[in-house]
Amino acid sequence: MAALTLRNVIKRYGRGPKANQVIHGVSAEVLDHEFVVIVGPSGCGKSTLLRMVAGLEEISAGEILIGDRLVNDLEPAERDIAMVFQNYALYPHMTVFDNMAYGLKIAQVPRAEIKTRVDKAAGILELGHLLARKPRELSGGQRQRVAMGRAIVRQPRVFLFDEPLSNLDAKLRAQTRLEIQKLHRELGITSLFVTHDQVEAMTLAERIIVMNGGVMDQFATPDEVYSRPATTFVASFMGSPPMNLLRNVPGMRPGTILGIRPEHLSLDPEGWSVQVEYVELLGAERLVYGRIGEEQLIMRIDEGLPAPAAGDTVKIAARRDKLHWFDAGSGKRNP
Repeated sequence: MAALTLRNVIKRYGRGPKANQVIHGVSAEVLDHEFVVIVGPSGCGKSTLLRMVAGLEEISAGEILIGDRLVNDLEPAERDIAMVFQNYALYPHMTVFDNMAYGLKIAQVPRAEIKTRVDKAAGILELGHLLARKPRELSGGQRQRVAMGRAIVRQPRVFLFDEPLSNLDAKLRAQTRLEIQKLHRELGITSLFVTHDQVEAMTLAERIIVMNGGVMDQFATPDEVYSRPATTFVASFMGSPPMNLLRNVPGMRPGTILGIRPEHLSLDPEGWSVQVEYVELLGAERLVYGRIGEEQLIMRIDEGLPAPAAGDTVKIAARRDKLHWFDAGSGKRNP
């Protein structure tokens, strides 16, 4: 196992003045044994960054190190990494055992060692009773576990996950997240996991890289990303529903944007006057959507508390210890 270091990594497609730069100088240090998630919307560069670590994309500038070894010019097979893809990439004519063992056979690992490694991985992933089956006989969640097992048996220094849960339904995604957490606790292999799902990022990561248009907006723990977002992009992307970002409400500082999460708003006769547009009922909570003048606002209310109805005018106040201020020009967090 090893640390993973990115130093001013840049990716461009094409050359000269018409080159399209898609990764803009990303620098990050993933610690040995750490589980880091790269999250962001489609087209932000997260998968491109992962593929450069894997050696599937050339880097245009900068350095990538696995441990203390520079891997810029190494082929994927020479980097001592294992990658799990979203489409499983299993051989349909092979059994689960043979799919998991295939890479070891190609590497001419002795047969007894292959069986030992496959049996151990199958035990961790609860696949022992499925080793004789073909992929067509498995559920989506089971196929994804086989793909993870194929990566485990290689005993790599770094795991790379490219949106591995995106093809699963919501229940299976939640279950597989738990399996990945268990896997990391047992193996402790340095891991880089790409997703567009902020719930996956918040629940899986020890630290999160938030990508925005090829730029790393923040690299921090899930708690810090949620409670102290570095930019308005991070504030609006991380959290469901997103943070309210208000530009023109009473008491605002000039030149700033005020951020407040929906759960930190409450009904208060001394607060802002809000016109309620509609209310969503979500079981244990309700989301109240309204406007302060032209500014849209969302408030979360727990089940059992009184909630206004569409068309009502109510007073809403924010917790003063939960206010976030951002520069209106750059979008960056103010001290």
